[in-house]
Amino acid sequence: MTKTGPSTRRVLAASLIGTGIEFYDFYVYTTAAALVFGELFFPKTSPQAQQLLSFATIGVAFVARPLGSIFFGHFGDRVGRKSTLVASLLTMGLSTTLVAVLPTYADAGWVAALLLCVLRFGQGFGLGGEWGGAALLAVEHAPPGKRARYGMFPQLGAPAGFIAANGLFLILGATLTKAQFHDWGWRVPFALSALLVVVGMWIRLRLAETPEFAASLREAPPPAVPLGEVVARHAGPLIGGTIATIACFALYYVATAFALGYGTKTLGYGMQQFLGVQLGAILFMAIGIYAAAWLADMHYDERRVLMAGCIGTIVSGLLMAPLMGSGSLALVFLFLALSLTLMGFVYGPLGAWLPGLFPARVRYTGASMTFNVAGVLGGGLTPLLSQWLATKGGLTWVGLYTSAAAVLSLAALALLKSTPPRSS
Repeated sequence: MTKTGPSTRRVLAASLIGTGIEFYDFYVYTTAAALVFGELFFPKTSPQAQQLLSFATIGVAFVARPLGSIFFGHFGDRVGRKSTLVASLLTMGLSTTLVAVLPTYADAGWVAALLLCVLRFGQGFGLGGEWGGAALLAVEHAPPGKRARYGMFPQLGAPAGFIAANGLFLILGATLTKAQFHDWGWRVPFALSALLVVVGMWIRLRLAETPEFAASLREAPPPAVPLGEVVARHAGPLIGGTIATIACFALYYVATAFALGYGTKTLGYGMQQFLGVQLGAILFMAIGIYAAAWLADMHYDERRVLMAGCIGTIVSGLLMAPLMGSGSLALVFLFLALSLTLMGFVYGPLGAWLPGLFPARVRYTGASMTFNVAGVLGGGLTPLLSQWLATKGGLTWVGLYTSAAAVLSLAALALLKSTPPRSS
């Protein structure tokens, strides 16, 4: 990457740190849902039923994400990227922090579960406006030939947030008794979100507007209803981009939320043991993101790299049962490392590719909608469906589910042409 000035470094840091905080919030919830929410917020039935209900709450955020992308995309395309990103960060941060003070089912019955779902909805609503704005913040400052490497910075926020979230749970598991963690320790990561939001706000309030958005305003007034223009004039990229993005969500939630719950509750690995394996494997996701961005800029393009990642994901799905169910923690790590490396290839280039499907005047709405609707289709029910498939037919069916999602995305990518970012 070429030498960057202070303002460019500030922009890239803001896109990385901001999404890192947002994904920390999202993963804190996902990890707690895999570990303790089932027994804390739902009636005592079978452990499997409690786990299914806990994973079902994860899907609430995916319903909210497209709504958040419409809301924040509207203002992002009409008012600007900076102020919209500040609002999305506040929305998600407040929702996460309030989980720390929720009553449990033992205290408030179904009211506790309802409040949990409301705050999960708030998380999804905020994240619906986060990713698209952070990607545009980076890509719309990128010089020619470097859009994938600039666009990887918000993508790196995902493994950074995961490491922070699961690392904190790992520390709590090592320093607290099981009873202490169950009673109050799980609340600590949610409470700490408030401090992270303050840091993110300080960084984002110092930013200027992106040059491409400013240029689009000089060329024409902003659209009155950005969503209407996206649907009317850019339906092909909207639908194709959505299907092409499904694989990354399916793969990620199988390798993280489902794998953690299944590994600790069905395969019998200890919480700290499995979290440690996942933390090691998530580093391969960061490596995959960087490698994919470098290949996209230097040798191929984003679409071809995404297609290669989909082909690899098909293979990893077929390897899930023999590796994950082998009884060897080393082979479990191999499966997770392989899957998350491929996650870097089906996720990393999206930061540059999806914005490139839409002109600058509706780019916030278009990129956010494709990404977040894909989240509903590819990730919203994945932990729940994977748990159900594993219960009915074992890990083979979970692997086939992942491979099928990759086949869908590969087909969509094959039909879409690579499109460079457009300013109008």
